Amino acid sequence: MTALQDPDAIRHFQSLIDACQELTLRHHSPSELRLYADGFIHALRRSQQLDSLSQRRFEEFIDRWLMDPSSFFGPDGDPRALFETERR
Repeated sequence: MTALQDPDAIRHFQSLIDACQELTLRHHSPSELRLYADGFIHALRRSQQLDSLSQRRFEEFIDRWLMDPSSFFGPDGDPRALFETERR
């Protein structure tokens, strides 16, 4: 089973995806989102708030979620304007 079942893991997942969506709305790139998520995962791992199985599932779920373009929406709900192509 690959779904998150631990209530703490679900709360952490929701917190991370909310933060990533906020960063997306401010035109952060996918690589910046990955760095943010990696830092979040590292801090969660160091805090040992999740058991090892829940932590592994959480990390796998985040990896799949970040790679799925349908996970994000752009400014004004337009997915075509999801990431800024050049700095102004």
